[in-house]
Amino acid sequence: MSKPMVRIHNTDTDEVIDREMTNTEFAQYEKDQVAFEAERAKVAAKDKTKQELFDRLGITPEEAALLLS
Repeated sequence: MSKPMVRIHNTDTDEVIDREMTNTEFAQYEKDQVAFEAERAKVAAKDKTKQELFDRLGITPEEAALLLS
């Protein structure tokens, strides 16, 4: 599998260099992807829990916002 590409743009000279990620960059990229997916799953679970609560209370998110304002 090829690694993602990195684009380096020198704005002084307008030179653009495209290259494959180094092993170190790729390792960090993979760690960042795992962290991003974990955060996304956490947010999705929180949203699901909120919606379940709204459903049990029989109110919409807009009505809950009005109650909390």
